[in-house]
Amino acid sequence: MDTRFRFRRAANYFNLSTPLGLLIAVAGGASRQPGPDGLVLAFGYRHRFPAAAAFTVGNVVLTRRNALSEQLVRHEARHATQWAWCAGLPMVPLYLVAMLASVIVCGDQASCNVFERLAGLDDGGYPRNAVWWRRRARRRG
Repeated sequence: MDTRFRFRRAANYFNLSTPLGLLIAVAGGASRQPGPDGLVLAFGYRHRFPAAAAFTVGNVVLTRRNALSEQLVRHEARHATQWAWCAGLPMVPLYLVAMLASVIVCGDQASCNVFERLAGLDDGGYPRNAVWWRRRARRRG
């Protein structure tokens, strides 16, 4: 495993986000297995929240599905790196603020969300909506 992924794995254990992700996986009834680059893939998550194909807490990628595409794992791996850079739990309010800003500016939770954009909108399966003032200008012109 690459040094950067070892660092990410250690940082996310140290900042307690990966242990939290493992706890969420257990509480959600997900089966866990090792994934690429130090990730833990948790399949069969039973809860309906959050409403996403997959979500990441620390180095744990949780999904209701039985399998994930390579593209979606790549997207979620970038979120794992974001957890490390945000020092763990501060990621939650930062992500929520970014999501709210995206809803206000673009009308959806991802198009203008800095975390989703940096993780790759296309890899995450998200649309690319323009900001509302550009959509309004196109309708007029």
